Amino acid sequence: MALKTAKQYEESLRKLNLEVYLFGKRVENPVDDPIIRPSMNSVMMTYKLAEDPQYAALMTTTSSLTGEKINRFTHLHQSAEDLINKVKMQRLLGQQTAACFQRCVGMDAFNAVYSTTFELDAKHGTHYHQNFVEYLKYVQREDLTVDGAMTDPKGNRGLSPSQQEDADLFLRIVERREDGVVVRGAKAHQTGMVNSHEVLVMPTIAMREGDEDYAVSFSVPTDAPGIKMIYGRQSCDTRKLEEGTLDRGNPKFGGHEVLVIFDDVFVPADRLFMCGEVDFSGMLVERFAGYHRQSYGGCKVGVGDVLIGASSLAAQYNGAAKASHVKDKLIEMTHLNETLYACGIACSSQGHPTEAGNYEIDMLLANVCKQNVTRFPYEIARLAEDIAGGLFVTMPSEADLRSPEVGHYVEKYLKGVGDVPLIDRLKVLRLIENLTLGTAAVGYRSESMHGAGSPQAQRIMIARQSNMGMKEKLAKAILDIEA
Repeated sequence: MALKTAKQYEESLRKLNLEVYLFGKRVENPVDDPIIRPSMNSVMMTYKLAEDPQYAALMTTTSSLTGEKINRFTHLHQSAEDLINKVKMQRLLGQQTAACFQRCVGMDAFNAVYSTTFELDAKHGTHYHQNFVEYLKYVQREDLTVDGAMTDPKGNRGLSPSQQEDADLFLRIVERREDGVVVRGAKAHQTGMVNSHEVLVMPTIAMREGDEDYAVSFSVPTDAPGIKMIYGRQSCDTRKLEEGTLDRGNPKFGGHEVLVIFDDVFVPADRLFMCGEVDFSGMLVERFAGYHRQSYGGCKVGVGDVLIGASSLAAQYNGAAKASHVKDKLIEMTHLNETLYACGIACSSQGHPTEAGNYEIDMLLANVCKQNVTRFPYEIARLAEDIAGGLFVTMPSEADLRSPEVGHYVEKYLKGVGDVPLIDRLKVLRLIENLTLGTAAVGYRSESMHGAGSPQAQRIMIARQSNMGMKEKLAKAILDIEA
């Protein structure tokens, strides 16, 4: 059976020789580092739930390549039902962690690369698709966590990759050999890279003639020689170094992003999935983006469920739960959250098979889903802050609460509803802070804006997919205007 346990996943990370830098120094043990560990706990949940019979039907499925039982995060979607189950799984994990669980980018990359390489090979007579099939069999067999890496630093956005003053601002091939290629460059904002076994690299934009060295897709282990990871800062991240867990907001789970440097990394020939075919780079980018925009209709909704629940508890602990305006705000938060979910389900239910056989979402609806994600979590967060009250950003620290000198004052003056322990009230308020302003705000707010492409990227795709000509014909037919 191709399934790892959560414990086996943790132990597999300990065997990697990752080159990770945090606060200017190399991290010798990323697994147990207090700042990194909560993000690893989130990934562990993707393995833990797969072990639980209650969630097995959602978390696992049968491989279309091997016939074995596998984790859904390594699956090629075979039907609209698979696409729907993906979104349901992501919502479940968001509910369980209130954080980013980091395996979505890899899953979305698998499905995009699989279909793109099939069509690429059909046109160019290459063998990238078979390379990828054998690679994915390995990933499924070992139940690996794979980071999907698309975003380049980009430098001057007004210039193409080959026109940049520094040629390395887009990841590129710097040496072609019989046994493979050598690549140099970087990938930015890489979610979960430190918790991954492999990195699957894709081009970041549609390349043109002259940019052949930048039209490259491949996979290598995350501890391959030449790969360096510089860990990104998050708001309130050093609270994880303090004694106690109250001020963290989320005491167990988290996410992370890193800047990944590829310093002349060798890629074996059998790990290449695109190597200069500029005419298919745009297809790969658009397909990955579509799958990933669908994903946000699941993961962000699950985290939203937690934030709505915390807001309801805050209202109760504040003694304001019966106020009509509070009830109305919770209704509005739920309406917005379920609208996001409806978009995720809709683009999934309208999925269709690619030429390669795996299923692709409805691109228009996937982009509508992500366009809503760039807005609705911000309003949900605003309403959560409104309900919580100002204390969620002004309360004293856990150390003050525990202090023999001033702790009794904190207990006396921050008490809310009489039968609710103060510690419970403070926990809920810290969780709201974490999700709206703290470490989790990276995944719930800012990533909602920029992840899987900026809002303008979705609007471009919506315009492209909207079939305006058909809509004009409908209006002309009703008005008896000749076509």
